[in-house]
Amino acid sequence: MKDELFKQNPKKQFEFDESVASVFDDMIERSVPFYKENLELGAKILSKFLKKDTKLCDLGCSSANFLLKFFELRKDVKLSGVDNSKAMIELAKHKSKAFGAEIEFYEQSLDLWEFEKNDAFVANYTLQFIRPPKREDLLRKIYANLKKNGVFLMSEKILYEEPFLAKNMIEIYAEYKQTQGYSLFEIAAKREALENVLVPYTEKENVALLEKVGFKGVQSIFKWANFETFLAFK
Repeated sequence: MKDELFKQNPKKQFEFDESVASVFDDMIERSVPFYKENLELGAKILSKFLKKDTKLCDLGCSSANFLLKFFELRKDVKLSGVDNSKAMIELAKHKSKAFGAEIEFYEQSLDLWEFEKNDAFVANYTLQFIRPPKREDLLRKIYANLKKNGVFLMSEKILYEEPFLAKNMIEIYAEYKQTQGYSLFEIAAKREALENVLVPYTEKENVALLEKVGFKGVQSIFKWANFETFLAFK
C-alpha cells in the first residue's frame, strides 16, 4: 500500500499502529535514503561475521525486512525479532510465512523484554524512538546479553553539530522526500507528528554512548546526510 497517511494532518503523535503498519514498507523505502542498500550491506556483513548455528535478534524488527534479507543469505542462523507494535509483529509473521522463513517473533517493549544471549543484535532506526533517559540502560542490556566476541549493528537518524550543515542537511533531506513523491504538506505534517517521538543524537553522541556501555571498535559503515549505520563489537 502507498503511504498517504499525512496527506491530511492526523493531528496526533506518530506511532506504529495499524495504519502505519499497513503502509510501512512503502513509507520506509521512500523516507530513508538507500534503505534497501543499507539493509543488504548490514545483512552481508553480519552473514560473514557470524559462525554456523549462531543466534541473531532484531530489536524493533518492524515488518522483518532485515531478518528476511539475512535469511536469504544464511538459513543456519537462528533468527528472532522483537517489536512493541502488535500490528508490526502480525505483518512480520505474515511476510515470514510467505518467505518460508522460520523466525521467532515477540511482541514486547524493549525496556520490558527479557533478553536472551545472542551472537548479534540489530537495531535499525530503533534507538531513536527510545526516550533518551532510557537509551543507555537499553544499550547496557544489549551489551550484557551479547556473547563473547558478539556484534551489534545499529542504524540511526543523526544530527549535525555545525548549525549551517545541520540546516542544510534538513533541507537536502526534505528535497529527497519530494523526489520520492511526498508533498511539502506531507513532509511538514510528518515532521510535526514525529516531534518529541523521534529524538536523534549526533554521530559523536552515538559513538560515545556505545563506548560508555563497553563496546569496542565502533565503526561507521554507511552514511548518507543525516542517516548513519554503526557496527560495534564486544
